Amino acid sequence: MAATMIEANDSIVTAICRNPQGLAEMLVQCQDAAIQIGTYLESFGEKYAHLINILETYCENVYQISAGLSDVNMCIKLSKKIKRQLIEFQNCIQCEMPDDKREVVFLPYKASMWDSLESVWKAADADENTDVYVIPIPYYDKNPDGSLREEHYEGDLYPKYVPVTSYWEYDFEMRRPDIIFIHNAYDNANHVTSVHPFFYSENLKKFTDRLVYIPYFVLGEIEPNDKAAVEEMAHFCTIPGIFYADKVIVQSEGMRQIYINVLTEEMCQEKSSKKEKEIRQYWKNKIDGSGSPKFDKVFDARKEELEIPEEWKKIIKKPDGTWKKIILYNTTISSLLKYNERMLRKVESVLRIFFENREEIALLWRPHPLIESTLISMRPQLCEKYKEIKDEYVKGGWGIYDDTSDLNRAIILCDGYYGDQSSVVQMYRQMGKPIMLQNMNVM
Repeated sequence: MAATMIEANDSIVTAICRNPQGLAEMLVQCQDAAIQIGTYLESFGEKYAHLINILETYCENVYQISAGLSDVNMCIKLSKKIKRQLIEFQNCIQCEMPDDKREVVFLPYKASMWDSLESVWKAADADENTDVYVIPIPYYDKNPDGSLREEHYEGDLYPKYVPVTSYWEYDFEMRRPDIIFIHNAYDNANHVTSVHPFFYSENLKKFTDRLVYIPYFVLGEIEPNDKAAVEEMAHFCTIPGIFYADKVIVQSEGMRQIYINVLTEEMCQEKSSKKEKEIRQYWKNKIDGSGSPKFDKVFDARKEELEIPEEWKKIIKKPDGTWKKIILYNTTISSLLKYNERMLRKVESVLRIFFENREEIALLWRPHPLIESTLISMRPQLCEKYKEIKDEYVKGGWGIYDDTSDLNRAIILCDGYYGDQSSVVQMYRQMGKPIMLQNMNVM
């Protein structure tokens, strides 16, 4: 940009001598460019205040030229002064803001899902040639008619070692980050929640040359040729952000092949004029099966390093000071929507069994964080009963109710898993811990 402004200044000198009347619009454009650069530099704080001062003086000199176009000699002197200022500015930019320095932005929405981005963030943050921003974004519950309801913002729930930038302080249009990472790609296609529409993948694509989507979940591994299993999970492959993203990173090579197959078939139906081979190659280039950061987070953590609340320790410890076995009970949205009242009866049955064995086993119940929002939006008739079950469990105080943003603490702390099929099952499988899936037909 500085080089362009120097070229413009040289053009101004020529125009002053030949046709000063045509200069007004060019001078306005020069001032606008300087203001845009100055606004961008201000977003970095006081670090580049000296560069902003140069631009302010530059704007004043440009104004003096526009006000005195009839005095050719004065204008030429000012233009020479401007050129020296712009060369100084350009040299400072080259020394202090090298061209190869990238700006990378991470846009998580729920703090409990930050583990799907954290290891990638750590790698980017460790690169001295990369400026990294973690910008938690707001999201909303949805009403049954699809309209947005309550706003949520979880910027204060991230680990202390993660520096957070407020979304209203970062100007995407001005800064145009080199890479944007997202882990929610549903845009308006989710019936329960929605991120703020500004952060839909379709819109974010306008502000970066590289939009990367990493799912916040991991799925059970299935064979690419298992048609029935693939059909059940195919909807994960066709959400809006998959199409707008420049790169999609999934949990394994097997899952990558499933995404490629599903998306190739989807596009061949819609664009029959294109050859299947070309479409398949497009998705092969776009889908990356290098693995989910969620696994990195679990493998890097140690049980002895966990911060365990005192209230939890009272439930976990036996009278002699030893620990009970701890079981994670995980209930999901999909089971609730599928089984309705039967699911609630199942939860009551499970809690009763664990209550009867509370002297030897500590239960940690961690329902999906969006269950209550889902009930309000899609199963309002079940809301009151679900809250009654939850409140009675919490009030009883004999088990742990975990609604915190730290899923990994629960995974690492617990000795075994019981509950619905979910991405947490895959985490336990990777760790070699015992898993038992609940059966809705057994009470």
